[in-house]
Amino acid sequence: MAKSFYGYIRDAWKSPKESYVGKLRRERLMKWRRESAVVKLNRPTRLDRARSLGYKAKQGIIVVRAKVRRGDRRKTRPKHGRRPKRMGVHKIKPSKSLQRIAEERAARRYPNMEVLNSYWVAEDGKRKWYEIILVEPVNPVIKADKTLNWVCHSVHKGRVFRGMTSAGKKGRGLV
Repeated sequence: MAKSFYGYIRDAWKSPKESYVGKLRRERLMKWRRESAVVKLNRPTRLDRARSLGYKAKQGIIVVRAKVRRGDRRKTRPKHGRRPKRMGVHKIKPSKSLQRIAEERAARRYPNMEVLNSYWVAEDGKRKWYEIILVEPVNPVIKADKTLNWVCHSVHKGRVFRGMTSAGKKGRGLV
């Protein structure tokens, strides 16, 4: 059986150092570091992954790249009287994954949209970048689409904040 176009993209992203992706990613990261935390994109960086998660190139769907700081939470060291164990500086971690945090930031930036899904794009020593697929529930094109019109129901409003995306379900131990 012949391999699809998306299959070749998937293979390139699996081993970036051997393919064209490694060089491209290094060039892109130089630009992405200077950009703001949430950036709207014309098209997804990883088309195969976006399509597998529900992206369609149609009106009412946008892709956003979100930047999140890696590592544990940073806490200021108390100025007075505690023994080191009770300082509460190290090992303070967020209860959510970085992917969930990125999805929520994108949802706050675009309050009229609902988060469909997200995927990893790049990382360096300081940050991680995720691309988030957002859907506009009131758009007539989305309402007419049989595979996406479930987002239009009011039950799915604010689904990212309730942990209903795939990253959210994974963080709650459901998948």
